[in-house]
Amino acid sequence: MLIVDDDPGVRDLHAAFLDPDYRVVTADTGDRALDLFDATVDVVLLDRQLGRSTGREVLDRIRDRGFDCRVAMVSALPFDADVADAPIDDYLTKPVSREQLAGTVDRLLARDGRGRRRTGRSDPSAR
Repeated sequence: MLIVDDDPGVRDLHAAFLDPDYRVVTADTGDRALDLFDATVDVVLLDRQLGRSTGREVLDRIRDRGFDCRVAMVSALPFDADVADAPIDDYLTKPVSREQLAGTVDRLLARDGRGRRRTGRSDPSAR
């Protein structure tokens, strides 16, 4: 799982919500997210506003590379026309609770028949 958010407090909180139930890797920029992204990423929790880039730009680059992972956009902005046509699986409005985040991840994994993945500790080098 890849969590992409430019706010370190939000990024670390969301990682803590999901760790140790999932292998969590975090990125603070769109470029860092794309560097970390590979075929092992099942779910991306993607902030809509990332400073120099947008979540939509990062998502488009992920899709352009041919990856078909599940994506939930997580933003302080409400769902609107700017993301209505985005190829995302879910949209969460911040702040989100541990239960909302974990429930969303579980649903996204279940769509692919993967169920809950318990893979141990997060990767501290990626935080």
